[in-house]
Amino acid sequence: MDGKGKIAKAAGIMSVATFISRILGFVRDMIFALYFGATGISDTFFAAFKIPNLLRELFAEGSMSSAFIPVLTEYREKYGEEEAQRLVRITFTFILLVVGLACLLGIIFSPAIVTIIAPGFLNSPEKFSLTILLTRIMFPFLLFISLASLVMGALNTKKIFFVPALAPAMLNIVLILSIVFFESKAKNPIIVAAIGVLVGGFAQFAFQLPSFFRNKYTLGFNTAFSHPGLKKMSLLLIPTTLALAVTQINIVVSNILASYLPSGSITYLFYSMRLIQFPIGIFGVAMGMAVLPALSEHAVRGDLEKLREDFSFALRLLFFIAVPSMAGLIALREPIVNLLFQRGLFDYAATKGTAEALLFYAIGIWSIVGVRIVTVTFYSMQDTRTPVKIAAIGMLSNILLSLILMGPMKHSGLAFANALASMINFSLLFYFLRKKIQRVDARKIMSSFIKIALSSVVMGISGWAALHGELWQKSGNSAEKAAYLTGTVFLCGGIYIVCSFLLKNEEMGYVYETLKKKFGRKKSEGE
Repeated sequence: MDGKGKIAKAAGIMSVATFISRILGFVRDMIFALYFGATGISDTFFAAFKIPNLLRELFAEGSMSSAFIPVLTEYREKYGEEEAQRLVRITFTFILLVVGLACLLGIIFSPAIVTIIAPGFLNSPEKFSLTILLTRIMFPFLLFISLASLVMGALNTKKIFFVPALAPAMLNIVLILSIVFFESKAKNPIIVAAIGVLVGGFAQFAFQLPSFFRNKYTLGFNTAFSHPGLKKMSLLLIPTTLALAVTQINIVVSNILASYLPSGSITYLFYSMRLIQFPIGIFGVAMGMAVLPALSEHAVRGDLEKLREDFSFALRLLFFIAVPSMAGLIALREPIVNLLFQRGLFDYAATKGTAEALLFYAIGIWSIVGVRIVTVTFYSMQDTRTPVKIAAIGMLSNILLSLILMGPMKHSGLAFANALASMINFSLLFYFLRKKIQRVDARKIMSSFIKIALSSVVMGISGWAALHGELWQKSGNSAEKAAYLTGTVFLCGGIYIVCSFLLKNEEMGYVYETLKKKFGRKKSEGE
């Protein structure tokens, strides 16, 4: 199998595992909406959950692996398996001590943290106190998610992707079970959800350990913190965290500003962000993690030609999948929100508010997933300075645009500012990567993107025409709505495929030929 095939296969495996996790995430959100609605209580949980959710983005799907994988790959290539195993043990010990201390400080200073992330809650002492309590309960999630990301990175360097990608599903399963079985027994039910997040974080770490140990890794203590590999990782980690975290940091800024908007605004933003995280997680995160080990190997060997080729292919294949997902979310936003969340205390007003935010968040999906690929390409070459400088520009852009747009557009303005900031971030990253490696097949990428966008527009218009009306304003009739929505999604998929063939999209041709070979081989084996 060639390099493209390996990347596509790894991305496919991770996408399937991530899809399972995200589906469970939606089940979790549906249950949460049923029990807590879009109220002041749910606002306190989501404000407090911003901290572990941000840390999940930074560590489980971001900086820890992006700093760890290139360095571990380098040590395995240059010094052998034994030295790579030693580096894993040293990193494990370092995380226990440093992140454990960070968790303790986070618990102590939770009042200050809540003041920063939700200053509007200061006007409501009860709301403010509850948010502090929830933050303290969930803060140790950082330690478990850091350990989980260490194990994930170690497995990824050995080209093991499915188990690490499926691990986040453990958080969703634990949280679902916590709410369903213990919510009615608790004096303050929202605390049950916070405890579920903490236990779920541990489960995400523990789930990967059998595979970790089977691959001859160990978690023994080793305090050789002067190891050059750990030093290199530490130097990469801080700027990597800042650069990859720009999307989540922008969300935190939105959370702060939304605390000054009408009640329910934070919840609208949370649920709409959850929906766009579906394609981002399934495609963007999966492709980024799948391509990083290959890019790191090319960088260690100094093979820039292969690095350029794999980068261009990964970005084009990612756009081919993510852009139609973006168009589908925009076109079918209200039916999707209605079907998933409109029940119990979550009424049509909440559906409408969430759908409005979803429209503007979704506009930036192509750039958010694109940032993943461009950023990990920098990290594969162990260049962290460029992405962090550009991330700073992206954050400043988001703050400025949020302040401008939140007045006339309320919470939708915050979502739109986030999308615009991500586009600025991607554009600058792409420009400087092109300068660094001299060429990136920009013409080929742009040609592919135009074809993908045209096919997606036709698909989106068709989906909107097929699925709108009063049915999507009312609660209930879930089976009927699910049938309509599922049928429309399949119709849209068919339209997109046909348009891609008519426009002779190269990625469509690659997918078609890959499937043809795979099923052709199975058929011949069956004969």
